[in-house]
Amino acid sequence: MKNFKIVLIAAFLCSSFLSYGAKVDTLQIPSAAMGKTYKAAVVLPNSYAKSKASFPVLYLLHGAYGHFGDWLKSTPDKKLVQNLSDQYNLIIVMPEGETFSFYLDSPVNKESQFETYITKEVIQKIDKTYRTITDRKGRVISGLSMGGHGALSLSAKHPDLFCAAGSMSGAVDMGVMLNRDSATEVVKLMHPVFGDKSNDVELYKQNAVLGMVDKIKANKLALIIDCGVDDFLIEPNRELHRRLLYNKVAHDYTERPGAHTWEYWENALPYHVLYFSKVLAKNGVAVN
Repeated sequence: MKNFKIVLIAAFLCSSFLSYGAKVDTLQIPSAAMGKTYKAAVVLPNSYAKSKASFPVLYLLHGAYGHFGDWLKSTPDKKLVQNLSDQYNLIIVMPEGETFSFYLDSPVNKESQFETYITKEVIQKIDKTYRTITDRKGRVISGLSMGGHGALSLSAKHPDLFCAAGSMSGAVDMGVMLNRDSATEVVKLMHPVFGDKSNDVELYKQNAVLGMVDKIKANKLALIIDCGVDDFLIEPNRELHRRLLYNKVAHDYTERPGAHTWEYWENALPYHVLYFSKVLAKNGVAVN
């Protein structure tokens, strides 16, 4: 009987602990621009249900070959995003970006309009569905690899939407993809975005974050950028860092041990969220 009571108490404590953790929603978000509906994962901190406050939002983008659920299922610690949401009282939204969209609006394919989707359709849906801070001062964006490109590119083009942006192992020079052994596969995967010009190096250059430093400087967004020293994208990230320094653009830049892996991104994400929490607190929108 005594052992049964111990088991019962343990089960109660466990269920209580789980019930008070961050909540994960899967939201259907239609796209009028593309004529499709995609899913997004939305993590709500435990404090959301206990208050009537409006919460800041982090848009967290996935990488190439991935989908919206990657950040929840691919990190070694499967509770990483939920724990960060709880720790910083932050809504974290992980939208769909398809396997190789690079979060761009295709000039040739109406079914690949992911810049419009994220900036005009996803954000609008999230703001209508949840209690969010709808001003840019309460909205930040980051991502890994292709998502790092997306976060920096979208924030550079739409400074009215975000107050800060981050990139982990970002594909900041898209042309690098054409210099690797997988170039033929890349050309095929980018065909829905660039069509018959998906092997045009100049087109990649025109859409690369490396060429957006002037926009980034003018926007004066808070920036955090990092990359692993063993990552195949380290040199483009170093070049972006050099260009930002040359143009006197304030930013947080870090190189750490690691490669293009989930172990690296699991380690990097908490630094990004900590950085964003300080920006949000400075903006007076952090929920305590």
